[in-house]
Amino acid sequence: MENSGNKPFTILHMNELFIGLMSGTSLDGMDAVLVSFGDSPQDIKMIGHSYVAYEDTFKKSLLALHLPYSNELEDSLMIGNMLSQQAYQTVEALLKKTGTTSKDIKAIGFHGQTIRHQPQKGYTLQIGNPALLAELSGINVIADFRNRDVAAGGQGAPLVPAFHKEIFSHATMHRAIINIGGIANITNLNPNSSILGFDSGPGNLLLDFWTKTHLNQAFDKEGAWAQKGQVIPELLDVFLQDTYFEKAPPKSTGRDHFNEAWLNKHLQKSYANQDIQRTLLELTAISIANAIHAHLKNVSEIYLCGGGALNNFLIERLKLLIPSTQIQLTDALGIATQHVEAAAFAWLAKQSLFSKPGNLPEVTGAKGLRILGALYPA
Repeated sequence: MENSGNKPFTILHMNELFIGLMSGTSLDGMDAVLVSFGDSPQDIKMIGHSYVAYEDTFKKSLLALHLPYSNELEDSLMIGNMLSQQAYQTVEALLKKTGTTSKDIKAIGFHGQTIRHQPQKGYTLQIGNPALLAELSGINVIADFRNRDVAAGGQGAPLVPAFHKEIFSHATMHRAIINIGGIANITNLNPNSSILGFDSGPGNLLLDFWTKTHLNQAFDKEGAWAQKGQVIPELLDVFLQDTYFEKAPPKSTGRDHFNEAWLNKHLQKSYANQDIQRTLLELTAISIANAIHAHLKNVSEIYLCGGGALNNFLIERLKLLIPSTQIQLTDALGIATQHVEAAAFAWLAKQSLFSKPGNLPEVTGAKGLRILGALYPA
């Protein structure tokens, strides 16, 4: 393969360094991790992490793109360039923090920012300009991981279960990995059956929106505000009647479905704000627990990651709703809760450069294994 960039292709060897970048549904900022992959699947070393928070104006611009408006095409491209600038700042901070240079890095796995996710219509859209990121950083960039799976008839999401399978599987123990970001997704790692992965429903997305609206805070730290409220049974029942919860995996969702308009549609009566927050937290907890009971029979261990894993009250509710299963953080498996998703995109970049599949058809519904991502050489 010819390479028109400045960095020549070389044969890949293990223990080379990859960077993973992740900006999720919560829209709070950009995470970057520096990862070294060893000779065996679970021989992975997290070398460093950096994070750049999004300013409110930038976050509002990203949120606006989730709905159609008159100048959305130009705005999506301009904001995509801004996102790549944010990504570059995050990469530079990571390199400085870890004492590495661009020449040390084999590739960046760049997820971009999902603004539309409609696999049933044949598309998913993550904005960001990987060519600009390659130009700024001087590092090969792998991006556009989801569209190949969608082209093969899949959901294009969730993609992290393939990474969970590679890194967190146990030969005899039945485990589940629950990533609670803006959307919550579950990976079933049963050594006696094929892998299962799907989005269970809202994670932090609605909780963060309600907290920002009424407390002007980015999130409800440790679930303290929700804990002061009371569950509104009739409102919770209406939430849980959403047809998404009835769908069988494979399935995925996002802000296209669970959003401010979805919430407001159900708020037909006046309730105390903290009671709505409490009810939204219960929605997240119950939808996760219901999915576990329906699709992950006899799971022995559950490991949590993502921002929701730091919500102590949410974890308390999950432990009460799933009492027979040990629940802890992915830190116990060697990867901090906030680093798992970004590490997954470092792994997906590695898979792409090795010309190895990055999807799991049994998770996404694709017709088969596919090599994911497009290369933008430095």
